[in-house]
Amino acid sequence: MYLLGYDVGSSSIKATLLEAETGRQVASATSPDKEMEIIAESPGWAEQHPETWWQNTITATAKIKSDFSFDPADVRAIGISYQMHGLVIIDKNQEVLRPAIIWCDSRAVEIGNRAARDIGETKCLQRLLNLPGNFTASKLKWVMENQPHLYKRTYKIMLPGDWIALQMTGRVATTPSGLSEGICWDFQDHGLAELVLDYYGIAKELFAEVVPTFSIQDELTRKAAELLGLKAGTPVSYRAGDQPNNALSLNVLNPGEIAATAGTSGVVYGISDKPDYDSKSRVNTFVHVNYTPETPRYGVLLCLNGTGILNSWLRHIVGDTITYEQMNELAAQIPVGCDGLVILPYGNGAERTLENKDIGALVAGLNFNTHNKAHLLRAAQEGIVFALNYGLGIMRNAGVKVQTVRAGRANMFLSPLFGEAFATVTDSTVQLYNTDGSQGAARGAGIGAGIYKSYKDAFVGLDCKQVIEPNRNLEPAYRTAYENWLNVLERRLSKHH
Repeated sequence: MYLLGYDVGSSSIKATLLEAETGRQVASATSPDKEMEIIAESPGWAEQHPETWWQNTITATAKIKSDFSFDPADVRAIGISYQMHGLVIIDKNQEVLRPAIIWCDSRAVEIGNRAARDIGETKCLQRLLNLPGNFTASKLKWVMENQPHLYKRTYKIMLPGDWIALQMTGRVATTPSGLSEGICWDFQDHGLAELVLDYYGIAKELFAEVVPTFSIQDELTRKAAELLGLKAGTPVSYRAGDQPNNALSLNVLNPGEIAATAGTSGVVYGISDKPDYDSKSRVNTFVHVNYTPETPRYGVLLCLNGTGILNSWLRHIVGDTITYEQMNELAAQIPVGCDGLVILPYGNGAERTLENKDIGALVAGLNFNTHNKAHLLRAAQEGIVFALNYGLGIMRNAGVKVQTVRAGRANMFLSPLFGEAFATVTDSTVQLYNTDGSQGAARGAGIGAGIYKSYKDAFVGLDCKQVIEPNRNLEPAYRTAYENWLNVLERRLSKHH
């Protein structure tokens, strides 16, 4: 008996087939081989064609089938994890009306700022736990204002994962967690945030019906089954945004537990049972996957847009023939602080921790006689860690305690330097696990379909592979380096007031 999980990212689609009884990954595949294109027609814009996600979902499934022989009837449930905060709009024929506006698009920043002022920041924070910001509802308002001919034809709005589920099942649906990530969930009324919709003039009818995160949300249609090479009638029983799902994949479900990821973006995600918020909405509070009104679970999310994308950009600049492993080895040859070289990793749109400012990336302190490419590579990894630590200070003030951080052994956490720097700078113990988002989606599907009788049962086979403690010998050097980095950031921010 198998569970199939999909992680629909902005770089690629990953599919994993999990053996339900043992929790063992028996096959996984990623598509495409190179990163998916992000369309940027104007500065700060970021769009993708949803059809590209679906085609790569089909391709990833085909790769699994070619690598591992199994009977499609043995796949008992399907789960979906997806890039958060995107906007897909469809017409009555379920046709996509425009490319999806994705998570790192910053065009709606001013729309969200205006909404916060007009609705009232205190009211927004008390009822939404966030300011409207640059999230899905504000992106929809941008479409309304700038592409009214498309808005008039809009039948439903969807998140990326909702749209993939639609391709699989033919049903238009979303979840409470999904609504909260779009700032469309009222935590006071436990329902659609009418104060936002009324202000923006958005009709409630544009929103999909709400289904529980863990539930048989519908079944694979005959058409989708043929495209995927799976069995018609297979239940789709879980969907969640990539960060709540990453937390689920690491068994981070209860207050005080912390998950981290360092892929295209970098995220630290802490669980609370209290509806706390940051007064400037620099970190964001969402409905966690296991939230109920009786036992509330909130995910407090710190996001750094410019994480793995900075490392990827440097790889292309240094030379495509170099591997990430070689980059990590080169970076490790340089001392802490990079001999004064500093990188601010803010080159991927407006950053929430900087109050939605888009200050751009910056290389500071460059000396042609001292610094080489290894310095650049280390300064990038340190800059990402320092930016995450800057955000963690905000999270701590919002009531999240940071002592032990769980992460998948993947992406930036494959770098020993990055792991040690993160543990030392944040003064936390880092636990690395043999999991990722697609495995989390598979486990979520098992919970939603009732194959696992409890959350505990769902984490069979989840093993901690490595524990990284702070390096006390390097603490003083990192403290000095962080202060130097912080001075550069503060000077940069002062120019953007």
